[in-house]
Amino acid sequence: MTNRKTLKRQYLETKTRAGVYAIRNKITGRALVAGSTNVQGTLNRHHFELRYGKHRNAKLAQDWVEHGETNFLFEVLDMVKPSEDPAFNAAQELEMLVSLWRQEIPCCGELGYDEPRNKP
Repeated sequence: MTNRKTLKRQYLETKTRAGVYAIRNKITGRALVAGSTNVQGTLNRHHFELRYGKHRNAKLAQDWVEHGETNFLFEVLDMVKPSEDPAFNAAQELEMLVSLWRQEIPCCGELGYDEPRNKP
């Protein structure tokens, strides 16, 4: 029982990190590039939803079924660096990083899994 309590406490004390992530289809080259205030948790959610057929992005879910799990790559591309500067705006920094990565990785139109809104 103590081990379970310890694990729960560790989980609750774990700090989340904001960052940019990608989900890429190795066969078609399509990609989803987005940002989240909890980048690892968001990637885990995407993976879980795809595995259990509950993903909200129809095009991505269809390709997942068609091509299979092994043909997808889930990756953290960049992290927002913490700053002691009181004027630092982490949300603004995250938006900028997402924009830069979307220029780097083709992820719009036929090359991407467009989402109406990329929220965590």
